[in-house]
Amino acid sequence: MALSSYYHSLKPFRKLFETAVPMLTYHKLGPRPRGVRLKGLYVSQKLFAQQLAELREARFNATTVDKALFIAAGKSPRPVVLTFDDGFCNVFRHSLPLLAENKFQAIEFLVADLIGRTNEWEQREGEISEPLMDAAQVREWLAAGHEIGSHTLTHPHLTQIPIDQAREEISASKKKLEDLFGCPIQHFCYPFGDWNETVRDLVMAAGYRTACTTAAGVNAPDESPYTLKRFTARYPSRSLAAMWSRMQMRLVS
Repeated sequence: MALSSYYHSLKPFRKLFETAVPMLTYHKLGPRPRGVRLKGLYVSQKLFAQQLAELREARFNATTVDKALFIAAGKSPRPVVLTFDDGFCNVFRHSLPLLAENKFQAIEFLVADLIGRTNEWEQREGEISEPLMDAAQVREWLAAGHEIGSHTLTHPHLTQIPIDQAREEISASKKKLEDLFGCPIQHFCYPFGDWNETVRDLVMAAGYRTACTTAAGVNAPDESPYTLKRFTARYPSRSLAAMWSRMQMRLVS
């Protein structure tokens, strides 16, 4: 039985999460403003709190990417990695108190040229404007014990631009974030989950230790750290509810 790539609650995923390292990805937290096109990228603060509480109560520990990947399956507390893509201000505002309450760590993948600006790559597709974290907020995020990684300079489709431009997006974003915040940038996230072997090799050559995709699944120790899988956290839509219902029917039939 195949699981959805969308994560709403722990119960359907718990056994799978205990076999290897799960990673969850979020984009935006809090209420959806009027006019939003990509509604599924928003998770309410209430749902986020419920998801964190479920993980904590099941003895999962949200930790750094490096620590999680080196903890053997079956250990307790079990590792899970919480990732946030793009660096939205609403994540800074809504996640920090809840992460602290649960003693969880997380990583934010930042679009290096757009720090303190807005989601320009989404606005080009007709999405509403949302502010991104500025440098002071990123420093506060780091001071709270969380990590940052690179999500390129401008959030392009890396397989659809010239290789020299892709190399610049990957390597220059690493250097820019390191210069701005004085910490090593070891983890990368492919914008839109768009990658191929050439792009992966550029990430490796730039000196990153890992890279995240949008493929669903958990991460075993023998798998490549440059194609890490993640489940997208979101609210349950009607279609998702129907899917879970069908899955339960199969389980009892």
